[in-house]
Amino acid sequence: MISPIDPRDLSNGLTLFPRLKLVLIFHRSDPAVKPIDEWQIKLSLLSFLRSSPLCLSIPDENDLSIKKRPDLHKRKIEDPVAFGNLYVRDLGFLRKKRMRVWVEEESNDEEMILKRFLEWREDVLRQLGGVELNIQGVGFDMTAELPKEEDFEGMKRSWEDFYRNSLRGVTRRPDTIIVKGVPSRWFAEPRVSSKPSMLVTHTIFSVLGKIRKLNVAEDDDLGTNSGENKGDIVSGLTCKAWVQFESYDDFYNAFKALCGCSMQKEGSRLKVDYEVSWDRDGFFENQRSSTRSHIQERAVRLPVSSRYTRDEAPRHQSQTIHSVADVPWPKRFRE
Repeated sequence: MISPIDPRDLSNGLTLFPRLKLVLIFHRSDPAVKPIDEWQIKLSLLSFLRSSPLCLSIPDENDLSIKKRPDLHKRKIEDPVAFGNLYVRDLGFLRKKRMRVWVEEESNDEEMILKRFLEWREDVLRQLGGVELNIQGVGFDMTAELPKEEDFEGMKRSWEDFYRNSLRGVTRRPDTIIVKGVPSRWFAEPRVSSKPSMLVTHTIFSVLGKIRKLNVAEDDDLGTNSGENKGDIVSGLTCKAWVQFESYDDFYNAFKALCGCSMQKEGSRLKVDYEVSWDRDGFFENQRSSTRSHIQERAVRLPVSSRYTRDEAPRHQSQTIHSVADVPWPKRFRE
C-alpha cells in the first residue's frame, strides 16, 4: 500500500512529496465597496490557521496564496470576490497521536495512517467551512474545497462512471494518465536541450509501471482550467506528458502514487505542484486514427496521379498512330 505521508522516489533525482491542497473561496458578507487587500487577508488567515484548534504547520508563507477576482466590477452579488490555494506539506505528525480517536503509540501500519489522514483532512475541511473574517471593517465568508484532482477515490469513481455510462455491456478501464505543469528542464537531457525528452520522461515514469506508449510536449495552457491568470504562465517552461501503461493495475498504482503530491528535484528547493488526471479523450487512439487517415489519404491520392500518367501515355500513342495513318503513303512507281 502507498503511504499517504511518506516521500516516493522516482528517477533522475526526482521525489514525490505528499501534501494537502485546498482551494479557498471568499465572498463578501456585507455591502461594503472597499478595495480588497490581498496581503491583509493572507496575514489574518495565516494567524488563524496556525492557532488553535487547527494548528496547521505552514512555515512558508508562499504555501498560502490569495488572488482577488480580476473582474470585480462585473461580478454578481453572489459571486466570490477572491480565491486562494492552501498547501499543508508537513504530514509527519500523522504517525503519532494527535486526536482522541487515535491510538497512543506510534504506528507504522499504512492502513491506519491512511485512515488518520482521511479523518484529519475531513476535519480540516469542516473547520474551514463557513469561516467569517473581518479585515479592517470588511467582512468575508470563506469556504474550503478539496480539488477533484486531489481526491483519488473521487477520481476513481469518475472513470468508473465514465466507462459505465459510455460503454454499456463492454468492459473497459483507463490506462493513460496526464501529468502537466512540471518544469521542462527536469524532463530534459542535461547539456543537450532544455526541451523535454522522450527518453528521460520514459525513465522517470517507468518507475511507476510498465509503459506501452508515451508522449511529452511543452505545456502552454497551464492554469486555463483552474481559473488562474494565464499571464503568470511563461510558455515553454513547463511540459505535459501522456503516459499509457500496459495494464490497469500499473495505471491504478501510478495514479495513486502521483495524486496529492508535489515534485522536487534533488539539489533544488523548489517544490512543484503539478496537475494529474486520467485521459478520457483517447489521446493515443486519436493519434493513431489521425495517422491512419493521413496514410489512407496519401494512398488515395497516389493511384490517381499514377492512373493519370498511364492514361496520358496511350492517348498520346493513339494520337500519334492516328496522325501517321492520315498521311498518304508514297508511290513506288510512276504512273
